[in-house]
Amino acid sequence: MRKITYEDLMNNVRGYIKDEKSLEIISKAFVCARNLHEGQKRQSGEAYIVHPLSVAFILSEMKADTDTICAALLHDTIEDTKMTKEKIEQDFNPIIATLVDGVTKISKMNFSSKEEQVATNTRRIITSLDEDVRIVIIKLADRLHNMRTLEYKSEFKQKENAVETMEIFVPLAYYLGAYQIKSELEDLSLYYLKPDVYKDIENTLEEIKCDAEGVIKKMLEDIGNILVDNNIPFEHKERVKSIYGLYKQMSKGKKIMDVHDLLAIKIIVDDIKNCYLALGLIHSEYPPINSRFKDYIASPKTNMYHSLHTTVFGLDDYLVQMQIRTHAMDKIDTYGLPAYWDLHRDDADATMQKDLKENFQFFKSIAELNAMTTDNSEFVNMVKKELFNQSIYVYTTRGDIIELPNGSTPIDFAYKIHTDVGNTMIGAIVNEEPVTLDYKLQNKDRVKIITDPRSFGPRPDWQEKAKTARAKRLIREFNRKVKK
Repeated sequence: MRKITYEDLMNNVRGYIKDEKSLEIISKAFVCARNLHEGQKRQSGEAYIVHPLSVAFILSEMKADTDTICAALLHDTIEDTKMTKEKIEQDFNPIIATLVDGVTKISKMNFSSKEEQVATNTRRIITSLDEDVRIVIIKLADRLHNMRTLEYKSEFKQKENAVETMEIFVPLAYYLGAYQIKSELEDLSLYYLKPDVYKDIENTLEEIKCDAEGVIKKMLEDIGNILVDNNIPFEHKERVKSIYGLYKQMSKGKKIMDVHDLLAIKIIVDDIKNCYLALGLIHSEYPPINSRFKDYIASPKTNMYHSLHTTVFGLDDYLVQMQIRTHAMDKIDTYGLPAYWDLHRDDADATMQKDLKENFQFFKSIAELNAMTTDNSEFVNMVKKELFNQSIYVYTTRGDIIELPNGSTPIDFAYKIHTDVGNTMIGAIVNEEPVTLDYKLQNKDRVKIITDPRSFGPRPDWQEKAKTARAKRLIREFNRKVKK
């Protein structure tokens, strides 16, 4: 992997930061970090400054703001040098100091055990979302570079880091919509956890890519002609499914040629109207598989992912997924919340934090779980079980999407909507059919809760039927009050 230089970083940031004062602050942060880390080496033998420089470079590819780039350059200085938060605030500004402190502060705590350290560290990372989401984004970039250079660690450390990455950092990247980071972290983790499987799938994908190259080229030519003839300006990208993505499908028993999104073409147009026009034109040329159409523009994913997905019968019997979106959607679909740095240049950090709290359901769930317990291990276990486990997405009768952990019941759905809905529930209807309250909800179920204000409230045995900690707690609290 090529070593990132100071010139690489500055070339990147000059592409989107034009203010000379901001560029000078970034240069100052680099010089400060380089001097503070002077003499320190990574296990690879490289000068330590290569790591913070690489983290800053990863963030610059997302067009991160000046404060975030500076914080990335300085992110290990409090932990590994004599630098203090107060000194960073004095030499730079309070925001940079807060970001650096947020990234590194838990490393300064004393722990009685490795387990306590991991739990506290994990809780700190997750709850940093409430303070400033940029802290978590810096941590994701930090983890990505560490995973890219994991070859210098022992085999035990490699596997330990890979497991932690899959359990904590991959779900965080997913929930923030940072698919590009998520995908690379997954592939790197698989490389260290199952190297033989990784190599086999890598070789298979390379063969498929070579075999399908002519097919994709001809399809793009056909689609391009149709769109141009209909005055729809567009750009395109091609992709083969990630190594981990294919591994996950094969683990479910699927054969490679049964994976419908193995090959994908992304069509990027100017506006939403042209997304739907392009969809119709593509379907006129290549027949779709009706069951494989998904409209994430009308019903976005809970991490703000927007796109039209359709799988078509391509040339030579290849199945090809078409992903149609606008330019803004493509940026969000690649980087997620960090794309706001590019899309909302003037007030990105405020918009990012506001949208995280108002539009990302998982953030509200984390806040609820955080308020429920002071025990770090219990908190982390609840987060892993409820948020970082496979989620399902169900619909209210109004069409709103509700995210719940796999295995949830109508009881969990009711309490997710509102405490009063859960406390007055007397029945549930799923997909127009009455169900029992211990019915396990499935992806895309449409759920209606029947309530009666005269009901006696939740029965104690509902606790056993509920999956989520929120529902269990509210049922317990209600019955405790009734007993009094």
